[in-house]
Amino acid sequence: MPALNKEKIRNFCIIAHIDHGKSTLADRMLEITGTVDKRHMKAQILDQMDIEQERGITIKLQPVKMNYEGYELNLIDTPGHVDFTYEVSRSLMSVEGAILLVDATQGIQAQTLANLYLALDQNLEIIPVINKIDLPNSQVEKVAREIVGILGCKEDEIYKVSAKTGEGVAEVLKAVILKVPAPHLWPERKDLRALIFDSTYDEYKGVIAYIRVFEGEIKTGQEIKFVSNKKLANVIEVGYFSPQYVKSGKLETGEIGYVVTGLRDVSQVKVGDTITLSGSQVELLPGFQEVKPMVFAGVFCKDGSDYSKLREAIEKLKLNDASLMYEPENSQALGFGFRCGFLGLLHLEIFQERLNREFDLDLIVTTPSVAYNVFYKDGSHKIIYNPVEFPDPTFIDYVEEPIMQVDIFTPKNYLGGIMQMTTEKRGTYINTEYLDQEVAILHYYVPLTQLIVDFYDKLKSVSSGYASLNYDFYGYQKAEVVKMDILVAEEKIEALSLITYRDSANEVGKRIVNILKNELNKQQFVIKIQAAINGKIIAAERISALKKDVTAKLYGGDWSRRQKLLEKQKKGKKKMMNIGKVDIPSDAFLAVLKK
Repeated sequence: MPALNKEKIRNFCIIAHIDHGKSTLADRMLEITGTVDKRHMKAQILDQMDIEQERGITIKLQPVKMNYEGYELNLIDTPGHVDFTYEVSRSLMSVEGAILLVDATQGIQAQTLANLYLALDQNLEIIPVINKIDLPNSQVEKVAREIVGILGCKEDEIYKVSAKTGEGVAEVLKAVILKVPAPHLWPERKDLRALIFDSTYDEYKGVIAYIRVFEGEIKTGQEIKFVSNKKLANVIEVGYFSPQYVKSGKLETGEIGYVVTGLRDVSQVKVGDTITLSGSQVELLPGFQEVKPMVFAGVFCKDGSDYSKLREAIEKLKLNDASLMYEPENSQALGFGFRCGFLGLLHLEIFQERLNREFDLDLIVTTPSVAYNVFYKDGSHKIIYNPVEFPDPTFIDYVEEPIMQVDIFTPKNYLGGIMQMTTEKRGTYINTEYLDQEVAILHYYVPLTQLIVDFYDKLKSVSSGYASLNYDFYGYQKAEVVKMDILVAEEKIEALSLITYRDSANEVGKRIVNILKNELNKQQFVIKIQAAINGKIIAAERISALKKDVTAKLYGGDWSRRQKLLEKQKKGKKKMMNIGKVDIPSDAFLAVLKK
Protein backbone atom coordinates (compact mmCIF):
# COMPACT_ATOMS: atom_id res chain seq x y z
CA MET A 1 0.00 0.00 0.00
CA PRO A 2 1.52 3.41 -0.92
CA ALA A 3 2.57 5.61 2.02
CA LEU A 4 0.03 8.30 1.07
CA ASN A 5 -2.87 5.93 1.78
CA LYS A 6 -1.95 5.75 5.48
CA GLU A 7 -4.09 8.89 5.80
CA LYS A 8 -7.04 6.69 4.81
CA ILE A 9 -6.62 4.24 7.75
CA ARG A 10 -8.89 4.52 10.78
CA ASN A 11 -8.29 2.23 13.78
CA PHE A 12 -11.05 2.17 16.38
CA CYS A 13 -12.79 -0.04 18.95
CA ILE A 14 -16.16 -0.27 20.70
CA ILE A 15 -16.24 -0.03 24.50
CA ALA A 16 -19.30 -0.64 26.66
CA HIS A 17 -20.75 -2.48 29.65
CA ILE A 18 -21.85 -6.13 29.19
CA ASP A 19 -24.97 -6.54 27.03
CA HIS A 20 -25.11 -2.95 25.75
CA GLY A 21 -24.92 -4.14 22.13
CA LYS A 22 -21.23 -3.99 21.09
CA SER A 23 -21.32 -7.15 18.98
CA THR A 24 -24.69 -6.27 17.39
CA LEU A 25 -23.36 -2.84 16.37
CA ALA A 26 -20.31 -4.56 14.87
CA ASP A 27 -22.69 -6.85 12.88
CA ARG A 28 -24.46 -3.84 11.34
CA MET A 29 -21.12 -2.23 10.43
CA LEU A 30 -20.02 -5.44 8.68
CA GLU A 31 -23.31 -5.45 6.73
CA ILE A 32 -23.21 -1.76 5.75
CA THR A 33 -19.57 -1.95 4.60
CA GLY A 34 -20.22 -5.20 2.70
CA THR A 35 -17.40 -7.00 4.57
CA VAL A 36 -19.64 -10.04 5.13
CA ASP A 37 -22.26 -10.80 2.48
CA LYS A 38 -25.86 -11.42 3.57
CA ARG A 39 -25.67 -15.18 2.86
CA HIS A 40 -22.99 -15.66 5.54
CA MET A 41 -24.34 -13.08 7.99
CA LYS A 42 -25.51 -14.25 11.41
CA ALA A 43 -26.12 -12.54 14.76
CA GLN A 44 -22.95 -11.66 16.70
CA ILE A 45 -20.70 -12.94 13.95
CA LEU A 46 -17.56 -11.74 15.75
CA ASP A 47 -18.46 -13.80 18.86
CA GLN A 48 -17.24 -17.15 17.60
CA MET A 49 -17.62 -19.34 20.73
CA ASP A 50 -20.96 -21.05 21.48
CA ILE A 51 -20.86 -19.65 25.03
CA GLU A 52 -20.45 -16.10 23.66
CA GLN A 53 -23.41 -16.56 21.32
CA GLU A 54 -25.68 -17.99 24.06
CA ARG A 55 -24.80 -15.61 26.86
CA GLY A 56 -24.58 -12.54 24.67
CA ILE A 57 -21.15 -11.60 26.06
CA THR A 58 -17.79 -11.12 24.34
CA ILE A 59 -15.10 -13.26 25.94
CA LYS A 60 -12.41 -13.21 23.25
CA LEU A 61 -11.75 -9.91 21.48
CA GLN A 62 -12.06 -10.00 17.69
CA PRO A 63 -10.57 -7.60 15.10
CA VAL A 64 -11.95 -7.02 11.59
CA LYS A 65 -10.92 -4.87 8.61
CA MET A 66 -13.66 -3.03 6.67
CA ASN A 67 -13.51 -0.86 3.54
CA TYR A 68 -15.97 2.06 3.44
CA GLU A 69 -16.06 5.11 1.15
CA GLY A 70 -12.39 4.67 0.22
CA TYR A 71 -11.20 4.29 3.83
CA GLU A 72 -9.75 1.25 5.61
CA LEU A 73 -11.54 0.85 8.95
CA ASN A 74 -9.96 -1.52 11.48
CA LEU A 75 -12.40 -2.40 14.27
CA ILE A 76 -11.59 -4.31 17.49
CA ASP A 77 -14.65 -5.71 19.29
CA THR A 78 -13.48 -5.83 22.92
CA PRO A 79 -14.74 -7.82 25.93
CA GLY A 80 -16.77 -5.76 28.42
CA HIS A 81 -16.25 -7.84 31.56
CA VAL A 82 -13.95 -6.64 34.34
CA ASP A 83 -11.95 -9.92 34.30
CA PHE A 84 -10.54 -8.98 30.87
CA THR A 85 -9.58 -5.34 31.62
CA TYR A 86 -5.93 -5.88 30.60
CA GLU A 87 -6.98 -7.21 27.17
CA VAL A 88 -9.21 -4.15 26.75
CA SER A 89 -6.34 -1.80 27.69
CA ARG A 90 -4.02 -3.41 25.08
CA SER A 91 -6.75 -3.14 22.45
CA LEU A 92 -7.21 0.55 23.28
CA MET A 93 -3.49 1.14 22.83
CA SER A 94 -3.75 -0.37 19.32
CA VAL A 95 -6.29 2.21 18.09
CA GLU A 96 -6.75 5.97 17.80
CA GLY A 97 -10.48 6.20 18.52
CA ALA A 98 -13.25 4.54 20.53
CA ILE A 99 -17.02 4.35 20.17
CA LEU A 100 -18.49 4.70 23.67
CA LEU A 101 -21.70 2.67 23.48
CA VAL A 102 -24.41 3.20 26.12
CA ASP A 103 -27.72 1.31 26.40
CA ALA A 104 -30.70 3.72 26.19
CA THR A 105 -32.65 1.60 28.69
CA GLN A 106 -29.89 1.24 31.32
CA GLY A 107 -27.67 4.31 31.04
CA ILE A 108 -24.02 4.50 32.02
CA GLN A 109 -22.91 1.54 34.13
CA ALA A 110 -19.79 0.43 35.98
CA GLN A 111 -17.73 -1.04 33.15
CA THR A 112 -18.81 1.71 30.72
CA LEU A 113 -17.04 4.22 32.92
CA ALA A 114 -14.07 1.96 33.71
CA ASN A 115 -13.39 1.36 30.01
CA LEU A 116 -13.96 5.06 29.22
CA TYR A 117 -11.25 6.02 31.74
CA LEU A 118 -8.89 3.50 30.10
CA ALA A 119 -9.63 5.11 26.70
CA LEU A 120 -9.07 8.64 28.04
CA ASP A 121 -5.73 7.51 29.51
CA GLN A 122 -4.68 6.56 25.96
CA ASN A 123 -5.86 9.99 24.64
CA LEU A 124 -8.31 8.36 22.23
CA GLU A 125 -10.95 10.27 20.29
CA ILE A 126 -14.26 9.32 21.93
CA ILE A 127 -17.44 9.06 19.83
CA PRO A 128 -20.47 8.79 22.19
CA VAL A 129 -23.31 6.57 20.89
CA ILE A 130 -26.66 5.72 22.49
CA ASN A 131 -27.94 2.28 21.43
CA LYS A 132 -31.39 0.56 21.56
CA ILE A 133 -33.36 3.73 20.79
CA ASP A 134 -36.05 1.54 19.16
CA LEU A 135 -37.09 -0.03 22.50
CA PRO A 136 -40.30 1.31 24.10
CA ASN A 137 -38.61 1.74 27.53
CA SER A 138 -35.61 3.70 26.17
CA GLN A 139 -34.72 6.94 27.97
CA VAL A 140 -32.64 8.70 25.32
CA GLU A 141 -32.75 12.22 26.82
CA LYS A 142 -31.85 11.01 30.34
CA VAL A 143 -28.93 8.89 29.06
CA ALA A 144 -27.75 11.78 26.86
CA ARG A 145 -27.60 14.03 29.95
CA GLU A 146 -25.50 11.37 31.75
CA ILE A 147 -23.04 11.24 28.83
CA VAL A 148 -22.81 15.06 28.67
CA GLY A 149 -22.13 15.12 32.43
CA ILE A 150 -19.22 12.66 32.09
CA LEU A 151 -17.65 13.62 28.76
CA GLY A 152 -18.43 17.33 28.77
CA CYS A 153 -19.55 17.10 25.13
CA LYS A 154 -22.60 18.75 23.57
CA GLU A 155 -25.84 16.81 23.31
CA ASP A 156 -25.91 17.16 19.50
CA GLU A 157 -22.50 15.40 19.33
CA ILE A 158 -24.06 12.18 20.65
CA TYR A 159 -25.14 9.69 17.98
CA LYS A 160 -28.39 7.78 18.49
CA VAL A 161 -28.66 4.33 16.91
CA SER A 162 -30.47 1.03 16.92
CA ALA A 163 -27.85 -1.65 16.32
CA LYS A 164 -30.68 -4.17 15.86
CA THR A 165 -32.45 -2.35 13.00
CA GLY A 166 -29.38 -0.51 11.64
CA GLU A 167 -30.86 2.97 12.19
CA GLY A 168 -28.10 5.60 12.53
CA VAL A 169 -25.17 3.14 12.12
CA ALA A 170 -24.01 4.63 8.78
CA GLU A 171 -23.73 8.07 10.49
CA VAL A 172 -21.49 6.49 13.17
CA LEU A 173 -19.19 5.06 10.47
CA LYS A 174 -18.94 8.51 8.85
CA ALA A 175 -18.16 10.00 12.29
CA VAL A 176 -15.29 7.48 12.65
CA ILE A 177 -13.85 8.66 9.31
CA LEU A 178 -14.22 12.36 10.21
CA LYS A 179 -13.21 12.35 13.88
CA VAL A 180 -10.74 9.49 14.46
CA PRO A 181 -7.21 10.59 13.47
CA ALA A 182 -5.08 8.60 11.02
CA PRO A 183 -2.18 6.57 12.51
CA HIS A 184 0.89 8.62 13.43
CA LEU A 185 3.87 7.98 11.14
CA TRP A 186 7.59 8.15 12.00
CA PRO A 187 9.34 8.29 8.59
CA GLU A 188 12.78 8.51 10.25
CA ARG A 189 12.24 5.26 12.23
CA LYS A 190 12.85 2.07 10.26
CA ASP A 191 13.01 -0.58 13.03
CA LEU A 192 9.89 -2.71 13.37
CA ARG A 193 7.81 -2.23 16.53
CA ALA A 194 4.44 -3.99 16.70
CA LEU A 195 2.18 -4.45 19.73
CA ILE A 196 0.62 -7.87 20.48
CA PHE A 197 -2.92 -7.19 21.69
CA ASP A 198 -4.08 -10.82 21.62
CA SER A 199 -2.94 -14.30 20.62
CA THR A 200 -4.59 -17.60 19.79
CA TYR A 201 -3.53 -21.14 18.97
CA ASP A 202 -4.18 -23.04 15.76
CA GLU A 203 -3.56 -26.78 15.63
CA TYR A 204 -1.85 -26.56 12.24
CA LYS A 205 -0.28 -23.07 12.27
CA GLY A 206 0.80 -22.82 15.92
CA VAL A 207 0.51 -19.53 17.83
CA ILE A 208 -1.06 -16.65 15.90
CA ALA A 209 -0.32 -13.16 17.27
CA TYR A 210 -2.81 -10.31 16.70
CA ILE A 211 -0.75 -7.16 16.20
CA ARG A 212 -0.84 -3.42 15.55
CA VAL A 213 2.25 -2.16 13.67
CA PHE A 214 3.50 1.14 15.15
CA GLU A 215 6.81 1.46 13.28
CA GLY A 216 8.41 -0.25 10.27
CA GLU A 217 6.87 -3.23 8.46
CA ILE A 218 6.63 -6.98 8.90
CA LYS A 219 6.81 -9.49 6.01
CA THR A 220 6.43 -13.23 5.48
CA GLY A 221 9.77 -15.05 5.88
CA GLN A 222 11.39 -12.58 8.31
CA GLU A 223 12.86 -13.68 11.65
CA ILE A 224 11.22 -11.77 14.50
CA LYS A 225 11.98 -11.34 18.21
CA PHE A 226 9.64 -10.92 21.19
CA VAL A 227 11.21 -8.12 23.21
CA SER A 228 10.09 -9.20 26.74
CA ASN A 229 11.53 -12.74 26.63
CA LYS A 230 13.97 -12.47 23.64
CA LYS A 231 12.26 -15.48 22.00
CA LEU A 232 12.86 -15.79 18.23
CA ALA A 233 10.38 -17.03 15.62
CA ASN A 234 9.96 -17.12 11.84
CA VAL A 235 7.04 -15.30 10.20
CA ILE A 236 5.16 -18.07 8.37
CA GLU A 237 2.18 -15.94 7.30
CA VAL A 238 1.02 -12.31 7.60
CA GLY A 239 -2.45 -10.92 6.91
CA TYR A 240 -5.56 -9.12 8.11
CA PHE A 241 -9.04 -10.08 9.42
CA SER A 242 -12.10 -10.06 7.23
CA PRO A 243 -13.18 -11.42 9.83
CA GLN A 244 -11.51 -14.67 8.69
CA TYR A 245 -7.73 -14.71 8.13
CA VAL A 246 -6.76 -13.19 4.75
CA LYS A 247 -3.10 -13.41 3.62
CA SER A 248 -1.51 -10.12 2.58
CA GLY A 249 2.24 -10.87 2.65
CA LYS A 250 3.09 -7.83 4.79
CA LEU A 251 1.75 -5.29 7.29
CA GLU A 252 2.97 -1.68 7.42
CA THR A 253 2.92 1.17 9.95
CA GLY A 254 -0.59 1.87 11.23
CA GLU A 255 -2.09 -1.45 10.11
CA ILE A 256 -3.75 -4.13 12.27
CA GLY A 257 -3.47 -7.81 11.38
CA TYR A 258 -2.07 -11.19 12.38
CA VAL A 259 1.27 -13.01 12.29
CA VAL A 260 1.58 -16.82 12.21
CA THR A 261 4.67 -17.63 14.31
CA GLY A 262 4.71 -21.45 14.21
CA LEU A 263 5.46 -21.50 17.97
CA ARG A 264 3.72 -24.23 19.97
CA ASP A 265 3.37 -22.46 23.33
CA VAL A 266 0.93 -19.53 23.55
CA SER A 267 2.50 -18.36 26.84
CA GLN A 268 5.64 -17.33 24.89
CA VAL A 269 3.55 -14.80 22.92
CA LYS A 270 2.42 -12.49 25.71
CA VAL A 271 -0.37 -9.94 25.33
CA GLY A 272 1.17 -6.45 25.55
CA ASP A 273 4.61 -7.62 24.32
CA THR A 274 6.46 -5.92 21.44
CA ILE A 275 7.58 -7.65 18.22
CA THR A 276 10.70 -6.48 16.38
CA LEU A 277 13.15 -8.00 13.88
CA SER A 278 15.71 -10.44 15.31
CA GLY A 279 18.68 -8.09 14.81
CA SER A 280 17.01 -4.94 16.19
CA GLN A 281 17.38 -3.45 19.66
CA VAL A 282 14.17 -1.62 20.56
CA GLU A 283 12.34 -0.86 23.81
CA LEU A 284 9.03 -2.40 24.85
CA LEU A 285 5.99 -0.35 23.94
CA PRO A 286 4.61 1.18 27.19
CA GLY A 287 2.08 -0.54 29.46
CA PHE A 288 3.33 -4.14 29.22
CA GLN A 289 2.68 -6.28 32.31
CA GLU A 290 2.65 -9.98 33.12
CA VAL A 291 -0.97 -11.12 33.51
CA LYS A 292 -1.28 -12.81 36.90
CA PRO A 293 -4.18 -15.02 38.03
CA MET A 294 -6.16 -13.56 40.94
CA VAL A 295 -8.56 -16.41 41.83
CA PHE A 296 -7.59 -20.04 42.47
CA ALA A 297 -9.71 -23.19 42.64
CA GLY A 298 -9.22 -26.96 42.66
CA VAL A 299 -10.71 -28.81 39.66
CA PHE A 300 -11.48 -32.53 40.03
CA CYS A 301 -13.48 -35.15 38.11
CA LYS A 302 -16.48 -36.75 39.79
CA ASP A 303 -15.31 -39.99 38.18
CA GLY A 304 -11.65 -40.48 39.16
CA SER A 305 -10.95 -42.52 36.01
CA ASP A 306 -11.42 -39.31 33.92
CA TYR A 307 -8.21 -37.74 35.32
CA SER A 308 -6.12 -38.26 32.13
CA LYS A 309 -9.01 -36.89 30.05
CA LEU A 310 -9.13 -33.82 32.33
CA ARG A 311 -5.37 -33.27 31.97
CA GLU A 312 -5.57 -33.38 28.16
CA ALA A 313 -8.59 -31.03 28.16
CA ILE A 314 -6.84 -28.42 30.37
CA GLU A 315 -3.70 -28.63 28.20
CA LYS A 316 -5.83 -27.89 25.10
CA LEU A 317 -7.60 -24.93 26.74
CA LYS A 318 -4.23 -23.58 27.95
CA LEU A 319 -3.06 -23.42 24.31
CA ASN A 320 -5.63 -20.66 23.70
CA ASP A 321 -5.49 -19.02 27.12
CA ALA A 322 -2.12 -17.69 28.29
CA SER A 323 -3.61 -16.31 31.53
CA LEU A 324 -4.71 -19.77 32.76
CA MET A 325 -2.34 -21.35 35.29
CA TYR A 326 -2.55 -24.95 36.51
CA GLU A 327 -0.59 -27.55 38.49
CA PRO A 328 -1.45 -31.10 39.66
CA GLU A 329 -3.13 -31.48 43.06
CA ASN A 330 -4.06 -34.54 45.12
CA SER A 331 -7.00 -34.39 47.54
CA GLN A 332 -7.87 -37.02 50.14
CA ALA A 333 -11.58 -36.49 49.49
CA LEU A 334 -11.61 -35.93 45.73
CA GLY A 335 -8.58 -37.79 44.39
CA PHE A 336 -6.31 -36.44 41.63
CA GLY A 337 -7.03 -33.08 39.99
CA PHE A 338 -5.53 -29.67 39.32
CA ARG A 339 -5.24 -26.36 41.16
CA CYS A 340 -5.97 -23.69 38.56
CA GLY A 341 -5.48 -19.90 38.58
CA PHE A 342 -7.95 -17.54 36.85
CA LEU A 343 -8.30 -13.80 36.15
CA GLY A 344 -11.65 -13.75 37.97
CA LEU A 345 -14.89 -15.61 38.57
CA LEU A 346 -16.23 -15.23 35.01
CA HIS A 347 -12.95 -16.68 33.70
CA LEU A 348 -13.41 -19.66 36.08
CA GLU A 349 -17.06 -20.08 35.07
CA ILE A 350 -16.24 -20.09 31.34
CA PHE A 351 -13.35 -22.53 31.88
CA GLN A 352 -15.67 -24.90 33.79
CA GLU A 353 -18.41 -24.67 31.16
CA ARG A 354 -15.99 -25.30 28.28
CA LEU A 355 -14.59 -28.41 30.01
CA ASN A 356 -18.13 -29.65 30.48
CA ARG A 357 -19.34 -28.91 26.92
CA GLU A 358 -16.31 -29.49 24.73
CA PHE A 359 -14.83 -32.46 26.61
CA ASP A 360 -17.94 -33.91 28.33
CA LEU A 361 -16.36 -33.83 31.79
CA ASP A 362 -18.41 -33.92 35.00
CA LEU A 363 -16.47 -31.72 37.43
CA ILE A 364 -16.19 -30.80 41.08
CA VAL A 365 -14.73 -27.30 41.52
CA THR A 366 -13.65 -26.29 45.04
CA THR A 367 -14.46 -22.94 46.64
CA PRO A 368 -12.39 -20.19 44.95
CA SER A 369 -9.54 -18.78 47.06
CA VAL A 370 -6.99 -15.99 46.59
CA ALA A 371 -3.21 -15.70 46.76
CA TYR A 372 -1.80 -14.60 50.14
CA ASN A 373 1.60 -12.96 50.61
CA VAL A 374 3.17 -14.68 53.63
CA PHE A 375 6.15 -12.89 55.22
CA TYR A 376 8.39 -15.03 57.45
CA LYS A 377 10.29 -13.94 60.54
CA ASP A 378 13.62 -14.66 58.78
CA GLY A 379 12.82 -11.91 56.21
CA SER A 380 11.78 -14.19 53.32
CA HIS A 381 8.32 -14.28 51.79
CA LYS A 382 6.21 -16.66 49.71
CA ILE A 383 2.91 -16.44 47.79
CA ILE A 384 0.46 -19.08 49.04
CA TYR A 385 -2.66 -19.92 47.03
CA ASN A 386 -3.44 -23.32 48.51
CA PRO A 387 -4.49 -23.55 52.21
CA VAL A 388 -2.56 -26.84 52.53
CA GLU A 389 0.72 -24.92 51.96
CA PHE A 390 -0.01 -22.35 54.70
CA PRO A 391 3.00 -22.50 57.10
CA ASP A 392 3.14 -22.99 60.86
CA PRO A 393 2.15 -19.67 62.55
CA THR A 394 5.31 -19.67 64.69
CA PHE A 395 7.36 -18.92 61.53
CA ILE A 396 5.04 -16.18 60.23
CA ASP A 397 5.74 -12.49 60.78
CA TYR A 398 2.58 -11.25 59.01
CA VAL A 399 0.26 -12.08 56.08
CA GLU A 400 -1.05 -9.78 53.32
CA GLU A 401 -4.20 -10.31 51.26
CA PRO A 402 -5.17 -8.77 47.85
CA ILE A 403 -7.41 -5.68 48.03
CA MET A 404 -9.59 -4.47 45.15
CA GLN A 405 -10.78 -0.95 44.43
CA VAL A 406 -14.52 -1.36 43.85
CA ASP A 407 -16.89 1.04 42.04
CA ILE A 408 -20.61 0.38 42.53
CA PHE A 409 -23.14 2.20 40.31
CA THR A 410 -26.58 2.38 41.87
CA PRO A 411 -29.81 4.41 41.94
CA LYS A 412 -29.75 6.62 45.06
CA ASN A 413 -32.68 4.71 46.68
CA TYR A 414 -30.42 1.71 47.36
CA LEU A 415 -27.38 3.55 48.80
CA GLY A 416 -28.10 2.63 52.46
CA GLY A 417 -28.56 -1.10 51.86
CA ILE A 418 -25.47 -1.34 49.63
CA MET A 419 -23.28 0.57 52.11
CA GLN A 420 -24.40 -1.72 54.94
CA MET A 421 -23.75 -4.83 52.86
CA THR A 422 -20.29 -3.60 51.75
CA THR A 423 -19.31 -2.77 55.36
CA GLU A 424 -20.35 -6.29 56.42
CA LYS A 425 -18.06 -7.57 53.65
CA ARG A 426 -15.11 -5.73 55.31
CA GLY A 427 -15.20 -2.89 52.77
CA THR A 428 -13.42 0.40 53.52
CA TYR A 429 -15.38 3.43 52.32
CA ILE A 430 -13.55 5.94 50.07
CA ASN A 431 -16.22 8.36 48.79
CA THR A 432 -19.48 8.77 46.87
CA GLU A 433 -19.86 10.49 43.48
CA TYR A 434 -23.17 11.58 41.95
CA LEU A 435 -23.61 11.25 38.18
CA ASP A 436 -26.92 13.08 38.31
CA GLN A 437 -29.91 13.40 40.64
CA GLU A 438 -30.71 9.69 40.27
CA VAL A 439 -27.42 7.74 39.99
CA ALA A 440 -24.53 7.53 42.48
CA ILE A 441 -21.14 5.80 42.38
CA LEU A 442 -19.82 4.31 45.63
CA HIS A 443 -16.05 3.80 45.89
CA TYR A 444 -14.72 1.17 48.32
CA TYR A 445 -11.65 -0.93 49.06
CA VAL A 446 -12.83 -4.54 49.49
CA PRO A 447 -10.73 -7.71 50.14
CA LEU A 448 -10.79 -10.01 47.11
CA THR A 449 -11.80 -12.95 49.34
CA GLN A 450 -15.08 -11.13 50.07
CA LEU A 451 -15.72 -10.36 46.38
CA ILE A 452 -15.32 -13.83 44.94
CA VAL A 453 -17.94 -15.79 46.88
CA ASP A 454 -21.36 -14.10 46.83
CA PHE A 455 -20.72 -10.32 46.73
CA TYR A 456 -22.25 -9.85 43.26
CA ASP A 457 -25.36 -11.92 44.09
CA LYS A 458 -25.96 -9.99 47.33
CA LEU A 459 -25.41 -6.66 45.54
CA LYS A 460 -28.06 -7.54 42.95
CA SER A 461 -30.40 -8.69 45.72
CA VAL A 462 -29.99 -5.52 47.83
CA SER A 463 -30.42 -3.23 44.79
CA SER A 464 -33.31 -5.19 43.15
CA GLY A 465 -30.95 -5.89 40.22
CA TYR A 466 -30.19 -2.23 39.40
CA ALA A 467 -26.63 -1.87 40.77
CA SER A 468 -23.58 -2.71 38.66
CA LEU A 469 -20.04 -3.42 39.74
CA ASN A 470 -16.51 -2.80 38.52
CA TYR A 471 -13.30 -3.63 40.37
CA ASP A 472 -9.58 -3.29 39.84
CA PHE A 473 -6.58 -4.63 41.76
CA TYR A 474 -5.41 -2.02 44.29
CA GLY A 475 -2.62 -3.74 46.23
CA TYR A 476 -1.84 -5.99 49.18
CA GLN A 477 -2.79 -5.19 52.77
CA LYS A 478 -2.04 -6.85 56.12
CA ALA A 479 -4.74 -9.30 57.21
CA GLU A 480 -5.37 -11.23 60.42
CA VAL A 481 -5.93 -14.65 58.84
CA VAL A 482 -5.43 -18.17 60.17
CA LYS A 483 -5.45 -21.67 58.71
CA MET A 484 -8.38 -23.79 59.92
CA ASP A 485 -8.09 -27.58 59.86
CA ILE A 486 -11.14 -29.85 59.81
CA LEU A 487 -10.78 -33.20 61.58
CA VAL A 488 -13.15 -36.15 61.14
CA ALA A 489 -12.62 -39.07 63.52
CA GLU A 490 -9.44 -37.24 64.64
CA GLU A 491 -8.02 -37.42 61.10
CA LYS A 492 -7.13 -34.13 59.36
CA ILE A 493 -9.03 -33.72 56.06
CA GLU A 494 -6.68 -31.58 53.98
CA ALA A 495 -9.22 -30.96 51.23
CA LEU A 496 -11.42 -29.12 53.74
CA SER A 497 -8.63 -26.91 55.15
CA LEU A 498 -9.23 -23.21 54.59
CA ILE A 499 -7.77 -19.78 55.34
CA THR A 500 -10.19 -17.55 57.24
CA TYR A 501 -10.20 -14.30 59.23
CA ARG A 502 -9.24 -14.76 62.88
CA ASP A 503 -12.22 -12.79 64.21
CA SER A 504 -14.80 -14.89 62.31
CA ALA A 505 -13.05 -18.27 62.66
CA ASN A 506 -15.37 -19.57 65.44
CA GLU A 507 -18.48 -18.85 63.39
CA VAL A 508 -17.02 -20.45 60.24
CA GLY A 509 -15.82 -23.51 62.20
CA LYS A 510 -19.26 -24.06 63.78
CA ARG A 511 -20.96 -23.77 60.40
CA ILE A 512 -18.67 -26.38 58.80
CA VAL A 513 -18.91 -28.97 61.60
CA ASN A 514 -22.71 -28.61 61.60
CA ILE A 515 -22.87 -29.19 57.84
CA LEU A 516 -20.70 -32.30 58.16
CA LYS A 517 -22.78 -33.60 61.06
CA ASN A 518 -25.88 -33.48 58.84
CA GLU A 519 -24.15 -34.93 55.77
CA LEU A 520 -22.07 -37.84 57.13
CA ASN A 521 -23.60 -41.25 57.69
CA LYS A 522 -23.57 -42.95 61.10
CA GLN A 523 -20.92 -45.61 61.71
CA GLN A 524 -20.57 -48.41 64.30
CA PHE A 525 -18.66 -45.95 66.49
CA VAL A 526 -19.03 -42.31 67.61
CA ILE A 527 -17.60 -39.88 64.99
CA LYS A 528 -15.96 -36.71 66.30
CA ILE A 529 -16.04 -33.73 63.91
CA GLN A 530 -13.76 -30.84 64.91
CA ALA A 531 -12.53 -27.51 63.59
CA ALA A 532 -9.06 -26.59 64.85
CA ILE A 533 -6.66 -23.65 64.62
CA ASN A 534 -3.01 -24.32 65.56
CA GLY A 535 -4.11 -27.58 67.23
CA LYS A 536 -6.72 -25.83 69.41
CA ILE A 537 -10.30 -27.09 68.92
CA ILE A 538 -12.68 -24.14 68.32
CA ALA A 539 -15.83 -26.06 67.29
CA ALA A 540 -16.91 -29.68 67.65
CA GLU A 541 -19.84 -32.01 67.02
CA ARG A 542 -20.43 -35.74 67.47
CA ILE A 543 -22.36 -38.26 65.42
CA SER A 544 -23.68 -41.01 67.69
CA ALA A 545 -22.90 -44.64 66.88
CA LEU A 546 -25.24 -47.14 65.28
CA LYS A 547 -26.39 -49.39 68.13
CA LYS A 548 -26.96 -53.08 67.59
CA ASP A 549 -29.17 -54.83 70.11
CA VAL A 550 -26.68 -57.46 71.38
CA THR A 551 -29.12 -58.64 74.08
CA ALA A 552 -31.87 -59.62 71.61
CA LYS A 553 -30.81 -63.32 71.70
CA LEU A 554 -31.21 -63.55 75.50
CA TYR A 555 -34.38 -65.11 76.86
CA GLY A 556 -34.51 -64.93 80.64
CA GLY A 557 -31.50 -65.91 82.76
CA ASP A 558 -29.39 -63.85 85.13
CA TRP A 559 -29.21 -60.04 84.54
CA SER A 560 -25.39 -60.16 84.74
CA ARG A 561 -25.24 -61.96 81.35
CA ARG A 562 -26.95 -58.94 79.77
CA GLN A 563 -24.53 -56.50 81.47
CA LYS A 564 -21.51 -58.52 80.28
CA LEU A 565 -22.66 -58.28 76.66
CA LEU A 566 -23.33 -54.52 76.91
CA GLU A 567 -19.90 -53.91 78.52
CA LYS A 568 -18.23 -55.93 75.76
CA GLN A 569 -20.07 -53.87 73.13
CA LYS A 570 -19.04 -50.62 74.88
CA LYS A 571 -15.35 -51.65 74.89
CA GLY A 572 -15.54 -52.63 71.24
CA LYS A 573 -17.03 -49.28 70.23
CA LYS A 574 -14.35 -47.43 72.23
CA LYS A 575 -11.63 -49.40 70.42
CA MET A 576 -13.28 -48.74 67.01
CA MET A 577 -13.45 -45.02 67.82
CA ASN A 578 -9.65 -44.99 68.22
CA ILE A 579 -8.83 -46.96 65.07
CA GLY A 580 -11.91 -46.44 62.85
CA LYS A 581 -11.76 -44.33 59.67
CA VAL A 582 -14.51 -42.42 57.93
CA ASP A 583 -14.78 -42.09 54.14
CA ILE A 584 -16.21 -38.67 53.33
CA PRO A 585 -18.56 -38.91 50.32
CA SER A 586 -18.16 -36.19 47.66
CA ASP A 587 -21.75 -35.04 48.39
CA ALA A 588 -20.71 -34.07 51.94
CA PHE A 589 -17.64 -32.33 50.59
CA LEU A 590 -19.73 -30.37 48.07
CA ALA A 591 -22.21 -29.36 50.79
CA VAL A 592 -19.35 -27.68 52.70
CA LEU A 593 -18.04 -25.95 49.57
CA LYS A 594 -21.44 -24.55 48.61
CA LYS A 595 -22.03 -22.99 52.02
